[in-house]
Amino acid sequence: ERFYFGDHVLPLFETGIPLLKQRLHQLSDADKIVVAFPDDGAWKRFHKLLDHFPTVICTKVREGDKRIVQLKEGNPTGCHVVIVDDLVQSGGTLIECQKVLFDNGAAKVSAYVTHGVFPKRSWERFTQKNNRSEKGFAYFWITDSCPQTVKAVENTAPFEVLSLAGSIADALQI
Repeated sequence: ERFYFGDHVLPLFETGIPLLKQRLHQLSDADKIVVAFPDDGAWKRFHKLLDHFPTVICTKVREGDKRIVQLKEGNPTGCHVVIVDDLVQSGGTLIECQKVLFDNGAAKVSAYVTHGVFPKRSWERFTQKNNRSEKGFAYFWITDSCPQTVKAVENTAPFEVLSLAGSIADALQI
């Protein structure tokens, strides 16, 4: 809650996106990266931080428990597409977005979420053990903002944890 502390504390908003950008530039296919947003909300939050990458925007409509995801704009054909969002719980939207991206020609799909909440071990949906198709997520990056998730996914493909420690230390000017 932004105004929890009242008028005497000025909150500083930080993001894990620089960690993602650094990691993307280390990939062998860095020149073929396209950033995808699963909905307009994610685009509004993150597009200015990732504007040097080509983008794809998906749109979703929920009908009861069903999520219908469609490609709204952009072209994923032949690219390594990285879906970017702020948090994940069940992961249903990410999985549906991944399917749409592959259906539209993406060569690989990965995901980045700042907060990997994953209640009831829902992260297991993304493991290579449970995703038998060869079209699973190439990478699934999360930050260490949810320590229980980090402990649970440690050394489990396709998960890779990006540490916020340096960013937090810099923000605190330690």
